[in-house]
Amino acid sequence: MSKSYKIIVVESSPLLVAGLKHMLSGHLSYDVVAVLESTEKLHDKLISLKPDIIIINPLLIDYTKRFMLKSMLLKTPPVVCIALVNAYVEPAVLKQYHGIIGLEDGKQKIEAKLREALQNDHRNEQKDNYELSDRERDVLIAVAKGKMNKEIADQLHISIHTVISHRKNISRKTGIKSVSGLTVYALLNNMIDEREVK
Repeated sequence: MSKSYKIIVVESSPLLVAGLKHMLSGHLSYDVVAVLESTEKLHDKLISLKPDIIIINPLLIDYTKRFMLKSMLLKTPPVVCIALVNAYVEPAVLKQYHGIIGLEDGKQKIEAKLREALQNDHRNEQKDNYELSDRERDVLIAVAKGKMNKEIADQLHISIHTVISHRKNISRKTGIKSVSGLTVYALLNNMIDEREVK
């Protein structure tokens, strides 16, 4: 007997939810265990239900946190994240997801996308340590304060190559590549004060 995958859907449109549930109904491999209209209770549901997949509308995530999907899921069981897109979403935001379902996708295409995401099973990535090391925090704080790689290297008494390596690790762990995104991350995590941002 094949495994049944538990799914949480996070979407505020009852019409979209009903359509998605209809397309997945009758497929023994997928079981929608919860539907949430917002991300407010998502963390608690991830802990209690331990789903295999979240299908979520990225626009329901607060704008300041849209680029921080990995960080939002840090203290939850590993899960495959699929974006449910019904309007324009920045490509950089969508890169964080393991798959994308669009309004034009039919039943077979949705099932194929879910199957592909599960086969690639990115959940093991999340088991990696996504906590920043002390040195990575130092580099992130310096980046958020507007310092260049050479300045950071001089300040922390490390080579530019080490700074670049730390920055790659920070981007991998946070899922954020832009300086502005890292600055927002540092502000939200109380690593820096707004007055310190150039």
